[in-house]
Amino acid sequence: MDVSSTLWVLTVLGLVALISVDFFIGRKPHDVSIKEAGIWTIVWIALAVFFGIGLLIFGGGQPAGEFFAGYITEKSLSVDNLFVFVLIMAKFAVPSQYQQRVLLVGVLIALVLRTVFIVAGAAIIASFSWVFYIFGAFLIYTAWKLIQEARADEEDEEFEENKLLKAAERRFGVADRYHGTKLWIEQNGKRVMTPMLVVMLAIGTTDVLFALDSIPAIFGLTQDPYIVFTANAFALMGLRQLYFLIGGLLRKLVHLSYGLSIILGFIGVKLVLHALHESGVHVPEISIPVSLGVICGVLVVTTITSLRASKKQALKDRAEADRAEADRAEADRGEGTAKDSIDV
Repeated sequence: MDVSSTLWVLTVLGLVALISVDFFIGRKPHDVSIKEAGIWTIVWIALAVFFGIGLLIFGGGQPAGEFFAGYITEKSLSVDNLFVFVLIMAKFAVPSQYQQRVLLVGVLIALVLRTVFIVAGAAIIASFSWVFYIFGAFLIYTAWKLIQEARADEEDEEFEENKLLKAAERRFGVADRYHGTKLWIEQNGKRVMTPMLVVMLAIGTTDVLFALDSIPAIFGLTQDPYIVFTANAFALMGLRQLYFLIGGLLRKLVHLSYGLSIILGFIGVKLVLHALHESGVHVPEISIPVSLGVICGVLVVTTITSLRASKKQALKDRAEADRAEADRAEADRGEGTAKDSIDV
């Protein structure tokens, strides 16, 4: 897709305007309700759909299909990010009324860092077509790693600060408590970071690790930097509201890692086939409609099986709790009968 510099500028300005509106609405610290999160989640999804329709009208079916495939893939991978965001919020004990501000700034940092990744990835792909072999192999390895982690079932996982974050804390120091939404304060005559700034940096820099998976994945669906950038932007900008909307649902998506592993593995194979095709080997390539169908199908099946498994586990836990309660009641009755016999 031939994108002019004017369209790039207009797109970036449009995203900045949307981000500004989002920041203006959420500027006052408050607890985000399910209703508010739901409305804004729908708004961001609708904006992505309208953008995709615009690509369809002005660019044709190919760019639109690539955008929707990329957007859905990035959105599903972003949901996996939310698990880590929950751990970060718990690690730093972020007050509920400040969480929406933390997520907004953290997501902005992530978007800037991902843009750097996208520019670098596009430059590498333009110069070295064999990089698709590396991307494909990496995604297949990541898919296998996800399956291994899902089978390990590490429910007690805790967030560990990365080296960059630890270095910043040692260099500048951190206040012992939150000071509203302030990022820096004067403490004992020294300017130090607040926990608010630390947790924002934690979310933003941690997302870089997820970008190592998601950026190669979307380049497996399209090599158009404009589509890669916009798909990432729309997927990330609705992430804050999605955090509050499905926060309680995350634990029920027990098969999400399996679904994501299938998607990443599928795209990895697609990349390898594309690399072989570029090398002159006559192999079939996977089309965008097929890719979109596989991605959507896997996510639907994963969601259904996850909710069924969670419901089954909840019923099992309830039955075990009822059984334990009955056993305790029976034990209490037995102790009462024994005491009455002694009194007689």
